[in-house]
Amino acid sequence: MTAPIKQSIDGRSPVLRMADAVAAIIRVGDRGFLMQLRDARPDIWYPAAWGCFGGAVEPGESPVEALRRELREELELEIGEATSVSRFEFDLRASDMARCYRAYFLVEIDEAHLIQLVLHEGARMAVLSYDDLGGAMPVTPYDAFALHLHCAGQTGALAR
Repeated sequence: MTAPIKQSIDGRSPVLRMADAVAAIIRVGDRGFLMQLRDARPDIWYPAAWGCFGGAVEPGESPVEALRRELREELELEIGEATSVSRFEFDLRASDMARCYRAYFLVEIDEAHLIQLVLHEGARMAVLSYDDLGGAMPVTPYDAFALHLHCAGQTGALAR
């Protein structure tokens, strides 16, 4: 569900819109996670920050179908298995925006697949360690949280 784009109060910059979205936590062997440095554009959430690859779910698409399409469009990556790892629900109706979700999937690739990728969206891509992402690098908050939950779950830190 996508809210329409409106002009901001100042009349110059666009108000950002919310939509159902998917994102891939792309693990490259033991090296780390393939991340995208987002473009420095004022019409996107968290410009010039590192984030996961993915994007909006189109009408009629399932989350996995959207993930496959987005990874093809952004990286020319054809994926096999994608494991659901988390889903965040946002209820922003009090701010005159929509209810929406962001679903995360784990996608594992090897070095052979990594070197074949072609970046079509974003300023650049890089394989970053969990420690790199937890440092002073700007990372989109919801992607940072999803990565933290995933990594903590892998080490048993979330188990009680």
